[in-house]
Amino acid sequence: MEPAPAKGKPQGRLLVSTTLDAKDELEERLERCVGITTSITNGLSEREANDALTAHVCKGPQQHEEVCLGLFTLLLTEPPQAQRCYRDLTLVNRDGMNVILMKINQILMEKFLKLQDVCRTQLVWLVRELVKSGVIGTDGVLMTLMKQIAGGDISSKNLWLAENVLDILVDQREWVLKSGMLVAMSVYTYLRLIVDHGTPNLLPLRQREVDFCIGLLRERFMECFIIGRDLVRLLQNVARIPEMELLWRDLLHNPQTLSPQFTGLLQLLTSRTSRKFLACRLTPDMETKLLFMTSRVRFGQQKRYQDWFQRQYLSTAESQSLRCDLIRYICGVVHPSNEVLSSDILPRWAIIGWLLTTCTSNVAASNAKLALFYDWLFFNPEKDSIMNIEPAILVMHHSMKPHPAITATLLDFMCRIIPNFFPPLESQVRQGVFNSLNFIMEKRVLAHLAPLFDNPKLDRELRSMLRERFPEFCSSPSPPTEVKMEESVPLEMDNHVLDKEDGCYDNTDATFSDDEEEMNNKGKKREFRFHQIKETFIEEPADITPYVDQLEETLKEKVLQLQKGSDTEAQCEVMQEIVDLILEEDFDSAEQMSALASCLAELFKAHFRGDVLPEEITEESLEESVCKPVCLIFRNLCQMQEDNSGFSVLLDMLAELYQKQPKIGYHLLYYLKASKAAAGKMSLYESFAQATALGDLHTCLMMDMKACQEDDVRLLCYLTPSIYSEFPDETLRSGELLNMIVAVIDSTQLQELMCHVMMGNLVMFRKDSVLNILIQSLDWETFEQYSTWQLFLAHSIPLETIIPILQHLKYKEHPEALSCLLLQLRREKPTEEMVKMVLSRPCHPEDQFTTSILRHWAAKHDDLLGEHIKALLIKNNNMPRKRQSLRSSSSKLAQLTLEQILEHMDNLRLSLSNTKNNFFTQTPILQALQHVQASCDEAHKMRFSDLFSLAEEYEDSSKPPKSRRKAPASSPRSRKGAAPPASNEEESASSSASEEEDSKPKAPKRKRKGSSAVGSDSD
Repeated sequence: MEPAPAKGKPQGRLLVSTTLDAKDELEERLERCVGITTSITNGLSEREANDALTAHVCKGPQQHEEVCLGLFTLLLTEPPQAQRCYRDLTLVNRDGMNVILMKINQILMEKFLKLQDVCRTQLVWLVRELVKSGVIGTDGVLMTLMKQIAGGDISSKNLWLAENVLDILVDQREWVLKSGMLVAMSVYTYLRLIVDHGTPNLLPLRQREVDFCIGLLRERFMECFIIGRDLVRLLQNVARIPEMELLWRDLLHNPQTLSPQFTGLLQLLTSRTSRKFLACRLTPDMETKLLFMTSRVRFGQQKRYQDWFQRQYLSTAESQSLRCDLIRYICGVVHPSNEVLSSDILPRWAIIGWLLTTCTSNVAASNAKLALFYDWLFFNPEKDSIMNIEPAILVMHHSMKPHPAITATLLDFMCRIIPNFFPPLESQVRQGVFNSLNFIMEKRVLAHLAPLFDNPKLDRELRSMLRERFPEFCSSPSPPTEVKMEESVPLEMDNHVLDKEDGCYDNTDATFSDDEEEMNNKGKKREFRFHQIKETFIEEPADITPYVDQLEETLKEKVLQLQKGSDTEAQCEVMQEIVDLILEEDFDSAEQMSALASCLAELFKAHFRGDVLPEEITEESLEESVCKPVCLIFRNLCQMQEDNSGFSVLLDMLAELYQKQPKIGYHLLYYLKASKAAAGKMSLYESFAQATALGDLHTCLMMDMKACQEDDVRLLCYLTPSIYSEFPDETLRSGELLNMIVAVIDSTQLQELMCHVMMGNLVMFRKDSVLNILIQSLDWETFEQYSTWQLFLAHSIPLETIIPILQHLKYKEHPEALSCLLLQLRREKPTEEMVKMVLSRPCHPEDQFTTSILRHWAAKHDDLLGEHIKALLIKNNNMPRKRQSLRSSSSKLAQLTLEQILEHMDNLRLSLSNTKNNFFTQTPILQALQHVQASCDEAHKMRFSDLFSLAEEYEDSSKPPKSRRKAPASSPRSRKGAAPPASNEEESASSSASEEEDSKPKAPKRKRKGSSAVGSDSD
């Protein structure tokens, strides 16, 4: 649902919030730091304040962080104090501004949309100052800030951000040129934004963007070359701008003028675009929503999510251009794991089909189709991934029945793009498309293409063109044979699960066909559900040519020697020599480091494939598994002191390698756990995280564990105990890591984790955050929730800690949590708080939770339960009451009311009516009912007359209640002839009301009860 605009006065100075919003944890912490900082400096002169702050930060890391964050927050919220705060910050900071860079990254990724306008302005100002000061790591922050500039958005806020970031890049050009990745990311970002800024009022901004991009492309083309083939796609979109046209011509006809190493357009088009560039054109919020849809939303239930996304990001005319970014991201970045592919999660082709069907501009539609087929044009099975080309063929296949026009237009586009993309390269494009189709059949994405290409739903001209272009794929196999699923061919798949007749992109009622229906459907062969896709890797010689020439001679020689190394031991020796060269004082950092990292990432790519964890875990096998060349960097870091000058150089080298090969992160975690040489050195990972472009331990850790989850579930489980114990603040605050784990583990792995918890090796929950995590888990899948509760129950956390979750549980939506909680409650003695929470649940005929646990407690702990109910009845009876329906306030957390207690007690009375349980004959219960009856209104007396009759009988009798415990209380029906006592007007009124009710038709509640009254004539 689209968030409504904030109403009311904002609660904090940092984030926009309404009076209904809970206080943000980050904002609360920053405000506490402001309080500490101001308390230190209050009433002091500038020099005295500076001395006081310096003295405070010297006390320890916590005090250092508090002061730095306090000054940082003041800088954001108090513009007049910004200059002074920044000056103080530079004076007192002891970690190279790391704590500030991490916090900026966190705010940019998680809170940027909620920032107050003043704070947003100040944040950009601060980034500018950090750039001016040359603070190491600011390039990563600036790239994160650029990610917040949304494509297809010409709102004033977005234009302001685009212009201000451009100002920083232009003003600090020399600083920008020091980071090859920042150069490439800036060019990619602003080439894309130029398309959106074509209206007359935006031409001055567009001209500045054009000048900026041309300058970097001409001066640093080979650094922009790392973008890959999508650089050509972006340049094509702006090639008609006069200045860009000159660059475009040089790209086509005079490539050497751009760089001596650049051989021509084909060299760029055959280079696959890195995921980081495709991802940088989606804001963090867009990316989160898209990843949620492709990993959590079930196929057939996606419409409301798509509608929300369209309202939020695709509702304006300018947003048409965003579809290309989304399609390229889905094809190139969203590569679902095998577990997701084999589940009923919304597939990628369905989202792309929805994006195509909602496209209203012809130009945008053409660009969207090009974005979809872009990896087809120069596809090389040895370098490119099946996952990049799979969505296009599946969109065409699945659209044939519900949206034949989509299939026809995509097939037509595929045919016409071959001669028209770039005539001089027609043969290469034809080969690329042929390679794609061939690979699609080889990997069994579709068993045959003939049913698609020769389909009678296509017009004759299109079918003729397809036969002419692709004769190899147009003849149906004869005779048709069933595809044999053999164990030796695990790569086969049949991804065309559902030939839905209509609405395959957004049908809210879409469901999977039953097996019987498929088998009996006019003799048709049953289609398989999603089978696993695994990318095959044909090992090819590492190509380090584009990078090795940038290295100085000695280093180049060692890298080439490493490439020729025949065995692991020899490679390790050479790698140690390379590390020694890195640690030499004259190592030329930025360019050399980037080129060396590219070489190592290419040379070691085989190390990052396959399983990391040995099949049999022993000390010997673990040590053997960490004897790889890449582990030499880890080992050297472990052996060095953090204050050693070489430590930071080697750490920067590792961070640079991380940019080229993200799997290095969880490989480092594995090394730190598995290697004896790394014992007690897990803190090294924190230093590594701060050195990366992410600059934030939490973000880095979560990304690395996510990568590990996707690659190797066994390794994820192996790392889990040490990750939780070494990084409790990052893992126990939220359910992010827990969700990653329970989403992929099986029952055996769950049991192993529970054993770790029971033995004290693993703590996954703590009292202060467990409730929030369990509330988060309510949106997870069934097995994920059961696993979470099993892991929680393995801990020794008192149930009172999480009992408030009951107020969030709805009987139809949260059966998993209710089941687990019910089983746990039956083992507990009831406390007043427990009983209160149980009684706070809304009454519903189908929701038996409250009645079942009350009945159990009434049997096992009747005295205790009776006292608690008495206390709650009397307490709520004395409170002022407003008549309102309990069921009408579903949006708010339930609050216990007198009516609610009486409803639940009446249900319990009915449940116990045919048993020998004496719960309702207890003195505390009868006293409480008498107390309530004396003051409640006539409507309640009539509604709960059977319940109140117990109190009347208790008052009538001269015997103590204990003597009557053998017999259940009687209903008013059994005492019609008895005269009510006249000593009390209220009692008389109550009794007459009861008699009057007997002469009237029964109320609905009593009608439902029928003749099963509590008492009987046998009394």
